[in-house]
Amino acid sequence: MDELIRSDLYRYFGRNDRKAFFKGLAVPGFRYTYVLRKCASHKKYSLPGIFYRMLYQRYKYKYGFQIPITTKIGKGLYLGHFGMIVVNGKAVIGDNCNLEHGVTIGQTNRGKMKGSPVIGNNVWIGTGSVLVGNIKIGDNVLIAPNSYINSDIPANSLVLSNRALEIIPKENAVEGYVNNPVK
Repeated sequence: MDELIRSDLYRYFGRNDRKAFFKGLAVPGFRYTYVLRKCASHKKYSLPGIFYRMLYQRYKYKYGFQIPITTKIGKGLYLGHFGMIVVNGKAVIGDNCNLEHGVTIGQTNRGKMKGSPVIGNNVWIGTGSVLVGNIKIGDNVLIAPNSYINSDIPANSLVLSNRALEIIPKENAVEGYVNNPVK
C-alpha cells in the first residue's frame, strides 16, 4: 500500500494494517478513495489503469461521489457518508479533510473570483456546504452544515453561514470533528 492510501485508511480506523484494509473495503468512502488513488497512480491505458478506471466509473454512480482523478488531494481524505459529493477537478484539498454528504466544491467562471477553491489542512466541511470561486480556506477550519462560502476563510476559524457569512476565530475549531488525523 502506498502512503496516501495508508493515511486515508488511518483516518477511518485509527490504524492501517491489513485487517483494517479489508474492513475498509466495505466502507463506501474508503473504497471510492482507494480506487481514486489507484486511478491517479496508474497510466490511463495500462491494464491496471483501465481496471481501476472501470471501477471508478461504477463507484462514481453507485455512491454519488464526483471527484475527478485530476483533483489534488492531500493525505488522509475522509468521506463520512456516501451521497452526492461534487468536487471540481482544479480544486486543491489539503491533508486530513472531511467531506460530508451534499458538499459541492466548485469553480466560478467569471469575475474577480474566477477559479476553484484551495482548502488547507485539517478542515471539516459540513453537510450541504458549497464552496465556490478562487478562495483560500485556511488550516483548522470547521465549516458548519449548509454554508455557502465564496470568500477567503482565515486559519483556526469556525464558519457559520445562515443568512450572512459569520467567521468566528477559534483555536482548535475542528477538535472532535477531524478524527484520526495523519501526522
